[in-house]
Amino acid sequence: MESAEAVATVRAYVDDIASRYYGRPATGEEIDTALAEEPDDELAPPRGVFLLARAEGDPARIGGCSGAKLLAGGAAELKRVWVAPHARRQGLGARLVAAAEDAARALGAAAIRLDTRSDLVEARALYARRGYLDIERYNDSPYAQHWLEKSLTTEP
Repeated sequence: MESAEAVATVRAYVDDIASRYYGRPATGEEIDTALAEEPDDELAPPRGVFLLARAEGDPARIGGCSGAKLLAGGAAELKRVWVAPHARRQGLGARLVAAAEDAARALGAAAIRLDTRSDLVEARALYARRGYLDIERYNDSPYAQHWLEKSLTTEP
């Protein structure tokens, strides 16, 4: 993820979720710290993918992002799912998740999992609609409160 668009989009994503977590606007230092704690190095070929979506009607404007990376054991992890405020409520989140699932399948994953927080209720509802089910904790993320997984070999 080296393009200026990708970097700016991930910073906007982290700013959005960090601000929500803190209940106030995140500082640049907090955004930098979050990015350093969870880098996106694995969201690139050959073991990952990072996707950018453009806003409808404005190809110069990014509408959101998603990514997937391979994990050990035949699963992939869904990462960085975010829809920009100007593009919300148009179904873009579902399209971004579906595109990341397709990319994970193409990478050879049989399942895709993710972690998320309780306060991200819209995201959790989206994952439930797409067939993600609760699983046991699979990572040590200090911010995660829910762990979910979906089979990529069968559709719900």
